[in-house]
Amino acid sequence: MLEDALIALASAGGTTLVSAMVSDSWEGIKSRFLRIFGQGSPSELQSVEARLEDSRKALVAQQGAASDSARAEQVIEWRTRLRDLMENDPRYEAEVRSFIEDARGQIADSVGKVEQQAAAFDHAQQAVQGQGTQNVIFGSHGTDARG
Repeated sequence: MLEDALIALASAGGTTLVSAMVSDSWEGIKSRFLRIFGQGSPSELQSVEARLEDSRKALVAQQGAASDSARAEQVIEWRTRLRDLMENDPRYEAEVRSFIEDARGQIADSVGKVEQQAAAFDHAQQAVQGQGTQNVIFGSHGTDARG
């Protein structure tokens, strides 16, 4: 595989993996990712699994700008590991492609229904959230907008 294509595939794999770490589909995606490394020794597999969990903990522990930085660091780490793996054995390229496709599908499927309820009064503005459940009540100070 050409160097640029290998880097692009490793980058896509690292980005997909890190995105999955904070999704509801993490356990299934982690198992799927570990199958790529499953041809190594049991101790290597345990080491990779421990690194995955450490990476996930690092992401979950961060918020705001620190979260973006932690995410970028993890993408670089896993991109490098995938690139090394594919450089050492090009047969892994197909497995990495398959992993990316499967994981992206699982991440998309784990995005649940969006439900919003809002009541606004006076000159209030609506609040919008793209995921989860959000209940918003606007009203004049001292009044209950729920009626």
